[in-house]
Amino acid sequence: MGSKKFKLAVLVSGQGTNLQALIDQIEQEVLAAEISIVISNVKEAFALERAKNHGIKSHFLDRKSYSGKAEFDQALIDLLQAEAVDLICLAGFMRILGKAFINSFAGKIINIHPSLLPAFPGLHPQRQALEHGVKFSGCTVHFVDEGVDSGPIILQSVVPVYDSDDEETLSRRILEQEHDIYPRAVQLLVEDRLTVSERKVTQKKN
Repeated sequence: MGSKKFKLAVLVSGQGTNLQALIDQIEQEVLAAEISIVISNVKEAFALERAKNHGIKSHFLDRKSYSGKAEFDQALIDLLQAEAVDLICLAGFMRILGKAFINSFAGKIINIHPSLLPAFPGLHPQRQALEHGVKFSGCTVHFVDEGVDSGPIILQSVVPVYDSDDEETLSRRILEQEHDIYPRAVQLLVEDRLTVSERKVTQKKN
């Protein structure tokens, strides 16, 4: 790719701690990419402040400004295509993306989820893990497809579940691992080291 920077877009709805992890790894020159734009569907999302604090372009896309989900998704598609991004990172983006969006960026959207998928997809996975009495949980970076947290798995990290855990303590320990594996997964894509065959993602050797 020569001197061309690998361009990321990060979609957020909340605090943006995984966005911060990506920013930190880029600024430390561990992650060889740049964040072109941060987009939120929540105006007050602190993640937008994080972007501004680091001089990254940020944009609030208001669902209420569009007549329906399809129109909102199309506006998001247009915004991302204008930035010519190489990869879209979902980081606590609390919207289900439609088929048109997924197809527009096939193989170029990843997400991080706080469970060991395919266990506990969807909302409140830490609570689900505790209710099921599992002894281990963790987090998963995966490609995004049309299902809910159902795309091919890139990386996972395992966290023990203690008898004393509640949703907050378990979430906090899992989040620490998210901050580690999300930038690592992005770097694998920057280096074009992933091969996807049906559901299986394998890493090429250096």
